[in-house]
Amino acid sequence: MTSTQQSQFDQTPVVLLVDDSEFVHRLLNARLKTESISIVSAVNGEEGLKLAKEQLPALILLDLEMPVMDGFETLRQLMEDPATRNIPVIVLSGQDTTQDKVTAFDLGASDFVSKPFELTELRARLRSALRISTLLRMLEQRAQIDGLTGLYNRSHFDMRWKEVYESSIRHGKSLSLVMIDIDNFKSVNDTFGHPAGDAVISGMSNLLHTHLRASDIACRYGGEEFALILPDTTPEDAKGLCERIRIACEEICWPRHPERKITISMGISGCVEGPTLQSMEWIEHVDANLYQAKERGRNRIVCDQTKGQLVKLPKAG
Repeated sequence: MTSTQQSQFDQTPVVLLVDDSEFVHRLLNARLKTESISIVSAVNGEEGLKLAKEQLPALILLDLEMPVMDGFETLRQLMEDPATRNIPVIVLSGQDTTQDKVTAFDLGASDFVSKPFELTELRARLRSALRISTLLRMLEQRAQIDGLTGLYNRSHFDMRWKEVYESSIRHGKSLSLVMIDIDNFKSVNDTFGHPAGDAVISGMSNLLHTHLRASDIACRYGGEEFALILPDTTPEDAKGLCERIRIACEEICWPRHPERKITISMGISGCVEGPTLQSMEWIEHVDANLYQAKERGRNRIVCDQTKGQLVKLPKAG
């Protein structure tokens, strides 16, 4: 796991409090200030759903009795949304009925606390829920990390590419995608053995981590191939970054084969003001550029800006 990935677990956990009572907000902010959490407040279900998607909190405290959208409906929508369904929810309610508890748990609540609060009990339940949340996030993270390199794997790439691509469309921002392939990698394995090949792949991940920003997403795409998702990055800027990576790779002296240099080929395609290709077409386009880099002699970059009509996302609903 890289330091950027680890930092996600070092940050203060965000707890989203959704309650229409100003008193409850004041009370919990005052009584929980000694806890190692950051409280974000929403006064109704709709606002709570919006903040849950934006903040992706570690835990949600959700009141049941709210106007416009009650806690049950808010909980149902949280559990139906892939982005928020794994966030633990502690339901808060002034109605301590068995039916309310059963309904809340059936909808996906992690816990149920009755009002008025016993603050000591609420703290204990909050801490327990946060511990579980951290463990679940770590398990989810590990499932998306490549064991050899510590970079994200192909599954994570597929998920994040969709998210970043759609964000670029919505906001009309620049975006670049890079595919990297280690040149003549099979001959490294055949000549120096698989441990030497593993060392090269691991070394490439360290090289990428050294040059990339915290917002960039580096993945092991498969075998000796890597993918970089570069948000807010024009093709020209992506090419400059990749050229620095290419030169740095060429200059590495590998302990297992100091006489054998390792080079990489790279394909880049990007946009300046929002995507002009569908997401899968874009990947195919970058693959084609990588293939051209290989065909032209390896150890080089082929980069272009996507052409075509501006892509629009379908309207929700």
